Amino acid sequence: MANFFTLGLYEKSMPSSLTWKEKLSAAKEAGFDYVEISIDETDEKLARLDMSKEERLELVKTMYEVGVPIRSMCLSGHRKYPLGSNDPETCKRGMEIMEKAIELAEDLGIRIIQLAGYDVYYEESSKETVERFEENLIKATKMAAKAGVVMGFETMETEFMNTVEKAMKYVNIVNSVYLQVYPDIGNITNAAKTYGTDVLDDLKTGAGHIAAMHLKETVPGKFREIPFGTGHVDFEAAIKTAWDLGVRKYVTEFWYVGSEDWKKDLKEAHDMMSSILNKQI
Repeated sequence: MANFFTLGLYEKSMPSSLTWKEKLSAAKEAGFDYVEISIDETDEKLARLDMSKEERLELVKTMYEVGVPIRSMCLSGHRKYPLGSNDPETCKRGMEIMEKAIELAEDLGIRIIQLAGYDVYYEESSKETVERFEENLIKATKMAAKAGVVMGFETMETEFMNTVEKAMKYVNIVNSVYLQVYPDIGNITNAAKTYGTDVLDDLKTGAGHIAAMHLKETVPGKFREIPFGTGHVDFEAAIKTAWDLGVRKYVTEFWYVGSEDWKKDLKEAHDMMSSILNKQI
């Protein structure tokens, strides 16, 4: 590992019609070290949690064959099935998703699961939903500890957990090496603009607890599909601060939106971020 860091690629930056071999090969061609798998709230992505042992083994073989592994998971399926839901069935499904995600991570060699920082999403947040979220989070962390898989909170676009400082509240409550923070620099930049605070100071509140960082572009009030270099995120300063805090795993998060030049977009994202990262060495 001559470059002292790994730069991953978010799976949704590529056409969903591609096979895993094609996705991993495209990531390799663009220069990325690994791919972050998406387990979102769609039935298609949630079905991955029920992959057979044979399918899992086949995917591991494909990683070795291509030379690019899947090493992190963006688990946003909890948006639909949150751990703090008022509906017992929804909560139960959320915990089942958590357990299966940890098992899939074990089987595929995934090191970090990025957790959505929501108590609830499609319901009203309340004292009860927050308490339930906390209870289930403690249970989830014990599952992760058993498997030796690290979970990290994504800083979201909603009030509940849109800063590293807010995520750290729960990291401190749970107090386990298996629950950390996996911030999204675009989201916390938006939060800092909203609150009139300093984004780098917020990042520093996670010192010693940042497992990885999402490199995503945003503009005030918008959180998705903003091309790199057209928003307000100061990637140079954010990466330098994260680097000084010991962060060595980064993922470029952006979306495929139908461009014919999507492979060129991957390469440009890789080159932009790796050039900033290489300055830190």
